[in-house]
Amino acid sequence: MKTTDVDRTGEISRRLFLKNTAGTVALSMAGGASVTAATPVFNADNTYSFPMASEKSLIGAYGPWAASLLPAQPSLSFRNTKWNNIDAWRQDALEKTKELVSAPAKSALPKVTVRKKYTYDGLEIEELSWQLPYGRPTEAVLLKPAGITKPLPGILGLHDHAGMKYFGLRKIVKTSDDQHPILKEHQESDYGGRAWANEIAKQGHVVLVHDTYAFGSRRVYYEDTIGLNWGAVSTEGKSDADPEKSENIRTYNAWSSEHEHVMSKSLFSAGTTWPGVFLMEDQVALDILAARKEVDANRLGCGGLSGGGLRTVYLAGLDPRIKCAVCVGFMTTWKDLVLNKSFNHTWMTYTPLLPKYLDFPEILGLRAPLPTLVLNNNQDQLYTLPEMKQADAILTEVFKKAGASDKYRASFYDGPHKFDADMQKEAFEWFRKWL
Repeated sequence: MKTTDVDRTGEISRRLFLKNTAGTVALSMAGGASVTAATPVFNADNTYSFPMASEKSLIGAYGPWAASLLPAQPSLSFRNTKWNNIDAWRQDALEKTKELVSAPAKSALPKVTVRKKYTYDGLEIEELSWQLPYGRPTEAVLLKPAGITKPLPGILGLHDHAGMKYFGLRKIVKTSDDQHPILKEHQESDYGGRAWANEIAKQGHVVLVHDTYAFGSRRVYYEDTIGLNWGAVSTEGKSDADPEKSENIRTYNAWSSEHEHVMSKSLFSAGTTWPGVFLMEDQVALDILAARKEVDANRLGCGGLSGGGLRTVYLAGLDPRIKCAVCVGFMTTWKDLVLNKSFNHTWMTYTPLLPKYLDFPEILGLRAPLPTLVLNNNQDQLYTLPEMKQADAILTEVFKKAGASDKYRASFYDGPHKFDADMQKEAFEWFRKWL
C-alpha cells in the first residue's frame, strides 16, 4: 500500500471557491462524506453536515432493496465460470456495452486547424481546433518535447470535471506564465501544483489534451439556450460577456452543474448517454493524435484524474488502440453508488442497465490483458474505501483469469481526492514501462 504525506493547505479555500457549485455533480470537490465516517464534513453550501450511519443509504429504506437488484456476479463478467475463452467473452461483453452506451456515430477525421505554435516550458506547443458535426469547435493543445526526430508514444490527456465546466483542457496544461488564478488554485489542490500533461510530455511523449463535451470551448452558452427560466437552471440575468472574470466563472460553474440534470435527460431522450457522447469525442481526439507524423500509432495511452479517470474507464475499456491506461481517482462499484455515493457524482458516470451485465470496474476490465494502472486515495471523499478495495479485487481477478496479472496494478495513497506528484511519478513510470 502506498502512502504519501498529505498537504491539506488550501482545502478549505478550495471548498469556499466551490461553495456555489452543485455538490451533486462536482467530481473533484471534497464535499462528499463516507457513510462510515465519524467526523463532520464541509460541504458545497459552506455548512457542516454529519454523515449517515453505515446501515442507512442515500435513498433511505429503499437502499437494501435497490442494492439487491445488482447481480452478485453480472452475466457478462469475465469472472463468471461460464467464460473460459477471453476472445469470445470480450466480443459478447463489448457488443452489449457498446449497445447500452449508445455512442453517436463517430464522424470522419475532421479537418484540424493549427491556431498557434510556440515553445514554452521546454515543449513545442500547438493550439488546435476542429469542428464536430454539432456544437462549437473543439479546442485542443498538443505538447511534445522540443526537437524530436522520431515518432514517440502518444498520450491522450483527459481533463477532470471538478464542478468547473467553464474550464476543460486548461485544468491539466500550462501554456504560459500568465495562468488564471482559479486554474492555479485547482492545480495546487488536485495536482500538487503541476500541469501533469506538460510533465509527461517532457518525459518523451506527444500529449494531446482537448475540451470534451460541455467543457471549455464545448460548454453550453447561456445565449444558446431557450426556455430556461426556472429555478437553478434559469438563465435570466446571466450573460456570456466578460467570461474570464472570476465571479462570472463561479456563476457559470454553479449554473452548469445544475444544468447537468437538463443535459442528461435530453441525451437519454435522444437515445444516447453522456458516457456515449464523451466516448465518441475522445475517440475522435484519439484519431487525431494517432494521425500525427510524430506519433507512433501503435503506442497510444490515456489517463486522467476524476472525470478524466471516468473517461479513461470508458475509452480504455472500449477502444483497443489504448495500449496503456492510467485511471486516477475514479474507481468503485455500482453498489457504492447505489447506497453511498451517487449524490456527489456527475451524470457523466452512468450508463442505464449496464450494471446488469458488468460491475463498474469491469468496464475498464474489458481491456484485459492490456496494461492498466488504477491509482486511488484512501480518504477520497467520492467513494467508500471498502468498495474501492472491492473494485481492486474484481480487476485483480479479471486480469489473473486473463493470464495477465503483471499487466494490472492498483495503488492506494493516503490523502483526499488528488493526483499529486508522488502519484504522477508512479503513473509516468507505468507509461514508460508499457508504451
